[in-house]
Formats: sequence, C-alpha cells, structure tokens
Amino acid sequence: MIRRQAIVLLALVGLLVATYLWLYKIGVIGELQCGTGGCEVVQTSRYADLLGIPVAFYGVAGYAVLFVLGLAGLQPARAGDRRLAVLVAALATAGFAFTLYLTSLELLVLHAICRWCIASAAIMTAIWVLALTGLRQTA
Repeated sequence: MIRRQAIVLLALVGLLVATYLWLYKIGVIGELQCGTGGCEVVQTSRYADLLGIPVAFYGVAGYAVLFVLGLAGLQPARAGDRRLAVLVAALATAGFAFTLYLTSLELLVLHAICRWCIASAAIMTAIWVLALTGLRQTA
C-alpha cells in the first residue's frame, strides 16, 4: 500500500513539474526559475517539441495517467489487481525510457542541464523502480 501511495504522490509532483515546464513552453510563464540558464536552452531547443507537441505536455499527460491509475490502485477493490500493476509498470517503463532519451539529449547534444527536467527524471525513475518492485510483489 505504501508503494502505491508513493507512486501517487510522485506522479502528482511530476505532474506539477511538467505543467510548469509546459506553461513556460506555451508562453503562459515568462521566465523559468532555473538558476543555471540551462532550462531556457533545453526548452527552446529543437528537441523541446515532438511531433509538433511540446515534450513537457507528454510529461503532463504521462504523469496524469500514472496519477489516476495510482489512485485507482489505492481502492480496496483493486488492491490485488495484477492488470493494474502491469499497466502502471508498463507506462512507468515507457516514461523512464523517454526520460533516458531526453536526459541524454541534454547531456550529449545540448550540453545544458535543466534542473526541472532532472527533477522530472528523478521522479520518473523513482516511479519506475516502485512500479517494478510492486509488480514483482503481485506475481
């Protein structure tokens, strides 16, 4: 139960971070509070959009789905539902893989570090680890 609660909390924090980055990208927020200047470099790069959609929006959608699925997993009726655990683990794995790709772009191509992106990467990594360990326990 604590693992599922942690996934819900982490997904909520990730949703807030991704929303902040998305609002910047679409022009609602004028300046990112980053401290390094790397956030602007990353967010204005050609890699900040994928298929015409801001990458941060994919984060908003992904974290929102993980949050909702996490809340569903907290319901007593779904406590032992392996399908839900598999779905959360699959989505977390996709999110983790995407995070690895984006972080490698920051480090190897852009040579800029966005603190908000690194925070999101840490959050997604934690969700991934929790989801996989939770999946092993429901086996």
